[in-house]
Amino acid sequence: MKSRCVASSEGGVFSVTSPSQFEIDYLGQSTKGDLNVNLNLGIDEEPGLRGPIEEVARMEAQGAENLLNHLGIPDPLSARHSPRGIFCTRTLNLRSISAIGYDMDYTLMHYNVMAWEGRAYDYCMENLRNMGFPVDGLAFDPELVIRGLVIDKEKGNLVKADRFGYIKRAMHGTRMLSTREVSEMYGRELLDLRKENRWEFLNTLFSVSEAVAYMQMVDRLDDGAIAADLGPLEYKGLYKAVGKALFRAHVEGQLKSEIMSKPELFVEPDPELPLALLDQKEAGKRLLLITNSDYHYTDKMMQHSFNRFLPNNMIWRDLFDMVIVSARKPEFFQMSHPMYEVVTGEGLMRPCFKAHAGGLYSGGSAQMVENSLGIHGDEILYVGDHIYTDVSQSKVHLRWRTALICRELEQEYSALIHNQGHRAKLVELINQKEVVGDLFNQLRLALQRRTKGRPAQTLAATRMDDKELTESIQKLLIVMQRLDQKIAPMLEADGEHFNKRWGFLSRAGLWDKSHLMRQIEKYADIYTSRVSNFLHYTPFMYFHAQEQSLAHDSYSFHQ
Repeated sequence: MKSRCVASSEGGVFSVTSPSQFEIDYLGQSTKGDLNVNLNLGIDEEPGLRGPIEEVARMEAQGAENLLNHLGIPDPLSARHSPRGIFCTRTLNLRSISAIGYDMDYTLMHYNVMAWEGRAYDYCMENLRNMGFPVDGLAFDPELVIRGLVIDKEKGNLVKADRFGYIKRAMHGTRMLSTREVSEMYGRELLDLRKENRWEFLNTLFSVSEAVAYMQMVDRLDDGAIAADLGPLEYKGLYKAVGKALFRAHVEGQLKSEIMSKPELFVEPDPELPLALLDQKEAGKRLLLITNSDYHYTDKMMQHSFNRFLPNNMIWRDLFDMVIVSARKPEFFQMSHPMYEVVTGEGLMRPCFKAHAGGLYSGGSAQMVENSLGIHGDEILYVGDHIYTDVSQSKVHLRWRTALICRELEQEYSALIHNQGHRAKLVELINQKEVVGDLFNQLRLALQRRTKGRPAQTLAATRMDDKELTESIQKLLIVMQRLDQKIAPMLEADGEHFNKRWGFLSRAGLWDKSHLMRQIEKYADIYTSRVSNFLHYTPFMYFHAQEQSLAHDSYSFHQ
């Protein structure tokens, strides 16, 4: 039974478990922040609460559901089973979280990918043109790539791997490779993200413009269109050139200046998002903004995205107990850097050695944040869109709880539902082939033993007429070949409702998870499509991880 701690003034109806009096519940979660009822008032003696707890729980749940319906408040279950659900990989009691930190770009604000990444691509290509590269006739095509793919800088390929690192699909330049080509090229090696000199993981939507530009330039390199005076380029050198061109687009400031001048063209507004954060703040959470963007860009974009949706003349700064710009993540989570306090609206800064609540800072470190707030480790939840910079490093180095924002989940969720009929038919065909294959294998073994002058599995099989046995094997073999002819194109098309080239974001093949999904499960305690989804879950949510299936589960269940 979950432990209970009364920490209220005498006579109060409710109390909240304080940080100094919390315990650990049966799922290993802190009870800090849990709401308790004062049993001295005798409410537990009411007739409606007597009897077997299972029956009492059903009755009270039904009563609460009826009350919510009467009040017009959506059923909490409806949020879970929707494209805007929050999905849990590791149990998380949101009540025990003291502070919630947020990234900004693609987290607190979502950019229109075609607009933002399209302009980044344009600036990148213009810089490549100025460097002497042939870019005429090329256009931004976001359908070429999806998040979670990996660039092979040695071979000029873009690949998709499963959770074990086996490469399932690949594209050279902008040409998809056949299954045979993928097997011949990668059949004997595993993707290893630790080898950064070769592999580049597309962690975020910010990677889209770079990947599209690189794959298109691989085509130009293969065609011999790149001038010899640019040097003896190979695929790895070409990747560096594209990266340099895109880096210049960001550093020179033209891209961000354009976005700041017309944010409405690049940012998709979300009126619910500021309200979700307001609920968290009013529930006692200390909110932090930790972004790599500079002060001027952060202030301009947050004003545009937040101020008009906040009540009572609030501004975006009122939501946050601490704002840190130019954070230099992932180093922000790994080591200490000098911290500066931003002291004027023009961005004037002065050195400081300790952060204070309500402050606006540049640089610093996560450890400074912990020390200034007096909270550490799993008392802090950090929310971001970058699997490495935001989620992995905050968990590995600080043991913060983590949430990943992946906007594509909404499209993937809908595509999975749309694909159910196709997948059911495909699974049925594969199961048919498995049954036929098992029968075929037994008859083949019988023929093999007889050919070698040994008895088959049974006396009847040993005495079976040779012609009858051979004909049975032939028929089953033809059936399997015809099943394969139907299965292969259906398997290739699986996931095309999400992306025609790469299939689903979270899957690699019919049965397995993608490498991206494995990273999400390993480092993100919860994941969802947008921050405003918290609005439908309340700041008091207890997220439960689902049971993990094992290969033998279906067989033991059948028995």
